[in-house]
Amino acid sequence: MNEILFSSWGDQITDNRNAANQGSGTDPQIALPEQFNQDAAIKAFIGWDGIVLRSADVNIVDLCRAYMAAVRDQSCGKCIPCQTGTNVMASTLDKICRGDGTSADVENLGAIAHVVSGSAKCGIGKTGPIALLHALDHFPEAFADAVNGDVQMEAGDYHANVTAPCADACPIHLDIPRYVEFIKEGKFKESLDVIRCRLPIPGIVGRVCVRPCEESCRRANLDDAVSIKYLKRFVADHELAMHKAPDYTVHPSEKTGKVAIVGAGPAGVTCAYHLAQKGHSVTVFEGLGEPGGMSAMGIPDYRLPRHILRGEVERIQEMGVTINYNTSVGKDVTLSRLEEDYDAVFIGIGAQGSSPMRVEGEEKGYKGFVPGVQYLRDINEGRDPYPEGKRVVVIGGGNVAIDCVRCAFRINKEDVNLVYRRTRAEMPADEVEIVDAEEEEVQFHFLTTPVRILEENGVVKGLECIRMKLGTPDESGRRRPVPIEGSEFVFDCDTVVPAIGQRVDLSLLEGVDGVETTAWNTIIVDDVTKQTSRPKLFSAGDCETGPGALITACAGGRKAAQSIDRQINGLAPEYTDNDHFHKLFRDVKVYDQAEDLGEIGKSRRKHLEMLSPDTRKYVFDEVEQGYSTPEAIEEARRCLRCYRVSMVAV
Repeated sequence: MNEILFSSWGDQITDNRNAANQGSGTDPQIALPEQFNQDAAIKAFIGWDGIVLRSADVNIVDLCRAYMAAVRDQSCGKCIPCQTGTNVMASTLDKICRGDGTSADVENLGAIAHVVSGSAKCGIGKTGPIALLHALDHFPEAFADAVNGDVQMEAGDYHANVTAPCADACPIHLDIPRYVEFIKEGKFKESLDVIRCRLPIPGIVGRVCVRPCEESCRRANLDDAVSIKYLKRFVADHELAMHKAPDYTVHPSEKTGKVAIVGAGPAGVTCAYHLAQKGHSVTVFEGLGEPGGMSAMGIPDYRLPRHILRGEVERIQEMGVTINYNTSVGKDVTLSRLEEDYDAVFIGIGAQGSSPMRVEGEEKGYKGFVPGVQYLRDINEGRDPYPEGKRVVVIGGGNVAIDCVRCAFRINKEDVNLVYRRTRAEMPADEVEIVDAEEEEVQFHFLTTPVRILEENGVVKGLECIRMKLGTPDESGRRRPVPIEGSEFVFDCDTVVPAIGQRVDLSLLEGVDGVETTAWNTIIVDDVTKQTSRPKLFSAGDCETGPGALITACAGGRKAAQSIDRQINGLAPEYTDNDHFHKLFRDVKVYDQAEDLGEIGKSRRKHLEMLSPDTRKYVFDEVEQGYSTPEAIEEARRCLRCYRVSMVAV
C-alpha cells in the first residue's frame, strides 16, 4: 500500500501505472505517510501541489469532484475568478460524475482552471485548480470514460482540510490569514474574535511569542515575513485603547461539571477559558500571588508589562473562573484531594526550577550565586536578587540568560557579561532578543564555559572559566564544545547567575499513584488529548514538554479542555480529522522555503519603533511601542493569504 502508483507532486512525475512506464520519472517529491489514522490507510492525497495515488481503485474523476467542492467551499468570494470559477469547476465535475457530462465540459474544466489559477488573488484560487490540471493532463482516459458512461461512478471516502504555512506552523493553529485580512479591512474586533476562538491571551502572545508562524511565512521567500506577532498585539492593544471589553459568549455543554486547574500560567488560563466557554465551573490553584506562571516569573516588564498580563487573565475570571492565589498544590491542598472533589484536574505547572551547571562550588550556597529563574523572579517582584553585587556574569545562551543580562543593567549593575559555551550562531535564544542585548552593550563571551566558582568567606569573588572549540555534532545537530587545555582564566565578578536550563518540580504528584513520568521529570500524556495514565488527570505546558514556548503551552491547554469537556459528557477524548492532518503535515510539508514566488511586488516589513538603547537599558518601560492603525493596516496588506486545501482518500 505504501508504494506510489502515480505522483505529480511539485510537478515531478512518477508513473507506475503500467508495465510500459513502470518506474518512469523521478522519485516522488512527497513523504506521504501510509496511514491517515489507525483505522484508515491513505489511498490517495490531493492538494495544492498535485496528486499522489497509491491505489488503483481510486477514481481520479470523483477525487477531483470532491476536492474541487472543498476548494469552492473555502473560497472567500472576494475575487470573481475564484468565487465563480471554483463553483463552475465543482458543479461541472459533479455533473460529470452523475453521468451527465460531455467532452465539452472536460475541455471547459481545463480552460477555467487555467484562468482561475492565473488570476485569483489568494492561495485558494491560485493553488486549488493545480491538482485538477494535473489530473486532466495525466488521466484523460478517466475523464473520457466518465463522460462516455463507460464506468460506474461511486463516491469515495474522503477527508478534507484547509491550512496555510503560517497556520500549520502555529502550535495552536490560529487562522492567521483570516485575522490578518480583517486587520487589512479595518475590522479589528472581528480579527480579535478569530484569534480568541482558540487563544484567549492575544496581548501576551502578541508580545512574547517566538513566532514559529513567521518562520513559515511565504512572504519571507520574497522579502520579509509578515509581522504576524505584532499584528496580534495591535488588535489586542486597540481594544484596550478604545476601552472595550471582550464579549465572551458561553455555550454550555449538555452536561457541565467542576474542573480544578493547577497553575495560572498560559496552559492553565487557556484551559480555563475554553472550559468556561462550555459552561463548566473552573477553579484555578496558583502558588504565586499573581497570574501568569512562568510568563509572570520569567519575562521582564520591558517585554511583557504586568498590566497586560493581569488584565487578560482578569477578563477570563469575569467569565466565572475562580483563581485561588498563594495556594500551592502538594502543600496547601493535595492533588489526590482535588481528584476526589472535582470531575477532572488539569496540571499546567511551569518549569520553575533551574538545571545545575555541574561546576565546582555551585552547591555551596555562596552569597552572589543566584539561579537564573530565581534572579528573574526576584526582579519581577521588585527586588534586587543580590544588592551587594555590581559585577554580574550570566551563564547560558537561551532567552532566560538574555533576560537576566538585560535585567542586570536595569537594576543598576555596573558590569554585565554573558558566557556561552558555543558561538553566537548556535545560541537558542530568539535572534531579536540577542540583537537587543547587543545594542544594550551586554558583553558576550562565546566558546567559554565555567569551571569553578571562586569565593572568599562564602561570598562569590570570581568565576574560573575555560576556552572551548567546536568539535563534532552532538545529538542536537550542533557541534559539541570541547575544552582547550591550558586556556583557563578568571572573571572578576561578585554575582554568578546560571541560566543553562529549567526543570519541573513534580512533587505535587506525591501520594497519587500511577501517573507516568519521564526521565526528564515531565508528565507523560497522550500527544493530542493530553490525558495522563490516570483518566481524571490531564496535563500540558512545561510539565508535559519540558521548558517550551508559551504558545505551545496554550495549545496544550486548549486540547486538554476539549478532552475534559468530552469526558464530563460521557465521551472518550478523541482525535479529530484536523489532528490527523496536523500529524500528516509533519511529513507533507506545507511550507517550501525554496519556493520561487515569481513576480510579486516587494514590500518590506514595517518594524516597531523602539526606545533607544541608551534610554531603555536602565528602565523597565516597554521597549517596543506597537503599531499605529495606519501601520498595522499597511503591514496586514503584505499577507499573501496562502491557504492550502488538501484531501485524502481512505
